[in-house]
Amino acid sequence: MSKNIESEKLSGFLDKDTSFVGEIKFNNTLRIDGNFEGKIMSSSTLLIGETGRVKADIEVGVISINGYVEGTIKAKTKVEIFSKGKVSGTIITPKLMIEEGAYFQGECKMEEGKKPELKPSVPPLENKNEEGNKKRNDKGKNINNNSSKA
Repeated sequence: MSKNIESEKLSGFLDKDTSFVGEIKFNNTLRIDGNFEGKIMSSSTLLIGETGRVKADIEVGVISINGYVEGTIKAKTKVEIFSKGKVSGTIITPKLMIEEGAYFQGECKMEEGKKPELKPSVPPLENKNEEGNKKRNDKGKNINNNSSKA
């Protein structure tokens, strides 16, 4: 997992020999190396270790996955699926990172924000009409017709 996430303060930890069914809410960072089924909610970071198996509806700030996750993941900041990670379900996030070797089966929706304005990289060409006058596009700029008259 990324170095900056590992250095964050852990709020909780489910070890590999632990199973839990229910709802978890936490601050700071939670790491799951065991089995969890239910609902997870936080504005912070959720870490799924290599032995972690999660079947849940998840709403977090960031999630980093090295284990198995099944369900719906909503991450406000980003979702990271590392090479040993497996995800089956729906991901909703503005940023998604899938490392080579990772597995993802499902649907991804990039969080909607302002759509970038698409501008043409090349200005329109100038065209001349039959009288030899320059034609103008709908914005009043000259457009060019490259056909030659015989």
